[in-house]
Formats: sequence, C-alpha cells, structure tokens
Amino acid sequence: MEQFILISYIICLSILFIFGAHGFVMVYHYYRHRNEVEGDLPLNETPMVTIQLPLYNEMYVVRRLIDASCVIEYPNDKLEIQVLDDSTDETVDLVASIVREKQAQGYNIHHVRRSNRQGFKAGALKEGLTTAKGEFVAIFDADFIPKPEFLRKTIPYFFQDEKIGMVQTRWEHLNGDYSLMTRTQAMALDGHFVIEQNIRNKAGYFINFNGTGGVWRKATIIDAGNWQADTLTEDLDLSYRSQLRGWKFKFLRDVTSPAELPAEINALKSQQFRWTKGAIETARKLLPMVWKSNIPFRIKFHSTFHLTNNIVFPFIILASILNVPLTFIKHGGQFNAYFDFMSVFVLAFIGSFLFYLYSQKDIYTDWRKRIMLFPVFMAGSMGFAVNNSKAVLEGLFKRKSEFVRTPKYGIEGKKQSWNDKKYVPIKFSWMVIVEVVLALYCFFGVLSSLYYLEIAAVPFQLLFTAGYGFVAMLSVQQVFEARRIKMAQLNLVVEPLAV
Repeated sequence: MEQFILISYIICLSILFIFGAHGFVMVYHYYRHRNEVEGDLPLNETPMVTIQLPLYNEMYVVRRLIDASCVIEYPNDKLEIQVLDDSTDETVDLVASIVREKQAQGYNIHHVRRSNRQGFKAGALKEGLTTAKGEFVAIFDADFIPKPEFLRKTIPYFFQDEKIGMVQTRWEHLNGDYSLMTRTQAMALDGHFVIEQNIRNKAGYFINFNGTGGVWRKATIIDAGNWQADTLTEDLDLSYRSQLRGWKFKFLRDVTSPAELPAEINALKSQQFRWTKGAIETARKLLPMVWKSNIPFRIKFHSTFHLTNNIVFPFIILASILNVPLTFIKHGGQFNAYFDFMSVFVLAFIGSFLFYLYSQKDIYTDWRKRIMLFPVFMAGSMGFAVNNSKAVLEGLFKRKSEFVRTPKYGIEGKKQSWNDKKYVPIKFSWMVIVEVVLALYCFFGVLSSLYYLEIAAVPFQLLFTAGYGFVAMLSVQQVFEARRIKMAQLNLVVEPLAV
C-alpha cells in the first residue's frame, strides 16, 4: 500500500512538474525576444469596420460599453456597431433606449435581437456576421471599455501582412486593486498576456483570440469555418482552426483594452469553469487536426501543452490528498531515497514563480510589491482545483453544459459594491462541501507534519489548506451576504404594502 501511494504521488508530481517546468521554456523565450518592441504603425487606410458587442443581461455595464464604442477614433462612415443583445431582462429596453439615443446623434449603431440563444455567444457572433458590413470585425464583451485609439492602433497591422487574420490586445484591469481576489486574478491574467500570448507570438507558436479586445479579418472567420458552438471556448476553437488554415495572428503587448475583473468568487468560479472546460473540449476536438497538419513539430508540441494545461487540476487534488499519508510514510524512514528524488519537483514551483515574476516586472514599476502576492496566487490556484477539476472531467467525458456568462456589476473603484446587485448568485454549489472537507483534511496534514517534525511538507500543505479554505469561505460568505441583502430589499418592498 505504501509503495502504491508513493508511485501514485510520483506520477501526480511528474505531470505537475512537466506543465510547471514549461514556465522555464516561456522564460527562455522571454529572454530571447524581450528586446523586440513593436512601434506604432500609421493608419494609412480606413477600411469598413464592424464592432460587435455581444450581450446577455448586462444592465450595469452596457451604457459604458456603448458610450466607449461610439467615441472610438475612426471615420464615422467607415464604422458600424452591432449590439448583439440576447438579454431576457431590463437590459433589452435599456439597450434599445441607448441605441436610439446614439442613432439620433448620428452613429451607425444597430440593436440586433434573436428569437433564441442558440449557440450562445458563438451563435450571436455568427448571426451578426451575416449582416456585418465591415471587412474587419472588432469584438468587445460587456465588461470592457475600449479605448478611443483602439482601431487606430490595430487596423494598420492587417495591411502590413495580408495573411494576418486577427490582432489581439492586452487586457488591462479596471478594478485590479479592488480586493485580494482581484489582485491575484490580475497576476494570473498578466502572466497569460505578457508572457504566454506575447512570447508565443514572437516565438512563432500558435496563440488564441481571447474572446474580446481584438479585431478579426472577416474573411479569416469565414475561411476557418465561422463561429462554432460545440465548445464553451468558441474563441480558442476558432483561433486554432484559423491558424491551421495558414492565417497569422498578431499580439500587441503595448496596446491595451481595460476590463472589469469578477469581484465576487462565484462569478469567478463560473468564468474559470467555462474557460477550463472549453479548453479541454477544444483540445479533444482539435488536437487530432493539429497532429495531422503539416505545421512544424515544435508548434504541434507546444500547441499540445497550450490546449491541455488545464489537465493539471485533478492531479493537484490527488497530490493534496496523497500528501497526508506521505507524512506518515516518510516518518517511518523506509523510503528516504524516494523522498530525496522527489525534492527535484520543487523546480516546477521555481519555474512558475519566474514566469509570474517577469510578467509583473515587464509592465509594472511596483513589481516587487506585486510579486509578493505569488504565494496567495498559488494557494488560490490550488483552491480552484475542485471547481476546475469538475470542468476538466466534464470536458473529457463530453458532458455538455450551458454557456454560463460571468455577471458584471460595473465595479471600478474600491468604494463600489457588488453584493446588492441583481445578478449576484444566492446559491452555492455542492463543490463548496468538497472544498471544506479538503481544507480540514489538509489542515490535519499540517498538524501531522508538525507533530512528526516533517517541516519540509508544511509549506505545501499550508498552501492547500489556505487555498481550499479561502475559496470555500468566500463562496459561502458572499452567498449569505447576498441573501441577507436580498431579504432586506424584499422587506423594504413588503412593509409599505402592509401599511
């Protein structure tokens, strides 16, 4: 039994090591390409552009999105805005009112409604494309505020190379300093954009459209088979299909699109679930095409890492579970050679640290302060393992689920609150119970390690305990706070009626 636990643990660590050590590969390419800086290109041509704004029940943010889209610096006669509104609440009337207002001011803007949500976001984008007049299509989700210079900074790249099919900008964070949760989210996204997207693009690997904050050549979308709704990450799916067709993508690190981060844990869970499951679905769908294509082996290999990196989450859970019995096994002293060998896996942790260190150092002057959050980020990543493992398993076993959008509340400053808003969930998932049980179990591991003086095991067990516990605590706390406010609001409505 002891050998079975040890072998299982080594397998888990090996998988985590392989994906964690990939951070060293990214850092290597970062050093190779860090001095390659893109200069601004002049906007010599102004082709017709359609801006698509896909919405679903976004009453708190739709005004700022449409306002920002209308003041983008581009000739008015060459710009069309489609508000692709699948809403089922007051957002419909609000959008209709705003669109009428903008039309009266001379903007070429349309309120596009469908009779159903077939295909969810992918379906809305595809239907909008049938009437889009633009040669190029920019897309912004409801939580974004496009900058006025967005098209002026992105469109010129399409004329630099006729094979460029998509230009993606880096996300900025409107509320990155709102809370500890948003600060750790910002770190995760900075790592993705500053290192992964930026360096993959410069090194010649495939990258992905991030669903928003980018511009497509309309011909690329059509040539690649259009938007498809058979995965929850229609953006990743179309990105790979396009690049397999020979289209090139361009990532602009220094052109940014500000966005609102989820300020509430259950909204973040739904977002992470969708991204994780969709990536697994896309990997299952497209990896056979990747390996059958005639692209270079190094791109096939790297694409496999890119599409499958979420597979680590079930192994994070297994590692956290196996950590506890390993404390007792190690104390027995019979397998010291195994444990000496396993110390090499700490290198994966170092690779991840360097990955996020350079992402912070690259864009922030206060990067030393920001990187201090790395242990919190690691604990949070471990804490999300239950939520994301469920997504991985559903993706692997082809269990279909609805596209659950991430609610946005218009949170930009620290003084704003989300818990009195309409879209806040008032139920929590059964997964919270699993998180609580795992937190208590890992805490038992901490106590056991301290008792047997296995001090080397304590830091990782503390990270697991803190991660599971923090995610579970926030999930419960924020739901109960939302329920309390909902009840208070109902009482305010009922009491005047009773009088």
